[in-house]
Amino acid sequence: MTAHQNGTISIVVSDFLLNCLVRSPSWKFWLSLPLSFLFLLAMGANGVLLVTIQLEASLHEPMYYLLSILSLLDIVLCLTVIPKVLAIFWFDLRSVSFSACFIQMYIMNCFLGMESCTFMVMAYDRYVAICHPLRYSSIITDQFVARAAMFILARNALLTMFIPILSAQLHYCGKNIIENCICANLSVSKLSCDNVALNRIYQLTVAWTLLGSDLVLIFLSYILILRAILRLKAKGAAAKALSTCGSHFILILFFSTILLVFVFTHMAKKRVSPDIPILLNVLHHVIPAALNPIVYGVRTQEIKEGIRKLLRRVVERCK
Repeated sequence: MTAHQNGTISIVVSDFLLNCLVRSPSWKFWLSLPLSFLFLLAMGANGVLLVTIQLEASLHEPMYYLLSILSLLDIVLCLTVIPKVLAIFWFDLRSVSFSACFIQMYIMNCFLGMESCTFMVMAYDRYVAICHPLRYSSIITDQFVARAAMFILARNALLTMFIPILSAQLHYCGKNIIENCICANLSVSKLSCDNVALNRIYQLTVAWTLLGSDLVLIFLSYILILRAILRLKAKGAAAKALSTCGSHFILILFFSTILLVFVFTHMAKKRVSPDIPILLNVLHHVIPAALNPIVYGVRTQEIKEGIRKLLRRVVERCK
């Protein structure tokens, strides 16, 4: 890729350098330990959950198919971000090619939106289960999950594809050091000598439209769920209804809390170290991924039983 020409001088920039937590170099080694643990936990827990749902016939239901989609998204997001961050921490491998940078940018934006959309569909699933239990099996079907999966993919793949395209079309004038651990669009486009207003406006518009609309719909779903629960008069019915929504609500809290903290610290970057938003952005790609399968595994009896059966099969084959 060729940079913007200035007179007769043309500077060719072949790659970027990720300037990851340079203000806090002593953090890198100590952060790499919990980050490695969370990465391995996310890969292992999501892998076990996917295999359990695949092999256990009793888990072949729409709710668990949606959970499988969430696990796949978590695995892809972790693999896209965390290995590169650990390579920087351990081996100072800061270089990343243009194509790799824009591919990472696309996957992060696309799959984060897909994860948010999956939470929204799961909230609708819980809404139907609580508010319309007699119609649940006729509304939430395998066909519904298939259509929801296509909508999740199409919506986010199409709307986020222009983020890396707009960024890749900018001219870069020799400066190639990204002040971040990942190829975040706003951090990359900052290096351009072009006007990046359109790039920034599109990024923020898509982010707030996709994530904002999903969070609003999730919030409305839980208002309707809470209203329906408060109307239940049978003994223990309210507690049972809340239990069915508990795992999903906890996952949304993990996802939205870290995201909101990142947004607020980024907005208040003059008051906090610039490394804090960068660190939170990295952690947002691994903490929910590590905790999602554990929360469902601990709180869902069917999944716990499926994991026990899987472990028994493994032990029997090893004998």
